Amino acid sequence: MARKPAYVRPDTLEEALQFLDDHGHDTRMVAGGTDILVDMRAGKIDADYLMDISRVDPLKEIGMREDGLFIGSGVTLSEIQRSSLIAGNAPALHKSTFTFGSRQIRNVATIGGNAANASPSADTIPPMIAHDGVALVRSRQGGRTVSVEHLASGPYRSALGRDEIITGFLLQPSAGKVSDFQKIGRRKSLAVARMSMAFTVDREANGTISFIRLALGACTPTPGRMRQAETFFMGKEMNERTLLEGASLVAEEMVKI
Repeated sequence: MARKPAYVRPDTLEEALQFLDDHGHDTRMVAGGTDILVDMRAGKIDADYLMDISRVDPLKEIGMREDGLFIGSGVTLSEIQRSSLIAGNAPALHKSTFTFGSRQIRNVATIGGNAANASPSADTIPPMIAHDGVALVRSRQGGRTVSVEHLASGPYRSALGRDEIITGFLLQPSAGKVSDFQKIGRRKSLAVARMSMAFTVDREANGTISFIRLALGACTPTPGRMRQAETFFMGKEMNERTLLEGASLVAEEMVKI
């Protein structure tokens, strides 16, 4: 029988980090709870403590910094959806929120939880990769940055230490570039992705591609960039033939992964 964990709610980031330093291996974190509550009902939670970090204010910030657009890990999908700053600088991520679960789920689900859960079909991961996203990670021992692409070591396996918290994400603004997100599911809404894709593209005056980030999700063990296809597209004009050849490379790369 699964243990019934004790509930802990720190008021500050420092308190949360200290608790993880002391009890990290026996603790599961909860922010919105949309994933962990499902696991609890299924009896899959094997932990002594549930640490609720939803009241830690520094995790809820959205703002522009010198090194990029900052989105706190505790920001909900609804807050991303309502943010004009995110819409203008990370449009692929902004668009991904409109097909993310129901409105009730978006109101509580956080971007940090969606990333840390390491689901292959996490909707926010491909767009963050397409925006060259990095996660800012903290523990009592210090901080580090992790590429969003490398947050998962495998399906539902986080690459984070048990004493670490994602405090936020830094994304590179796509001003002047074209960014988009597309998702295929069994239906248009309230569906887990069968395949998702996000990209950011920039072109020279003559129409040739000078910059591209192309990321897939759900159809590979972990979301990631399609580097072979990115290399192929560089320096080419985007036309039907180029798209078909690039799509074939994406399919080949998916099979290899």
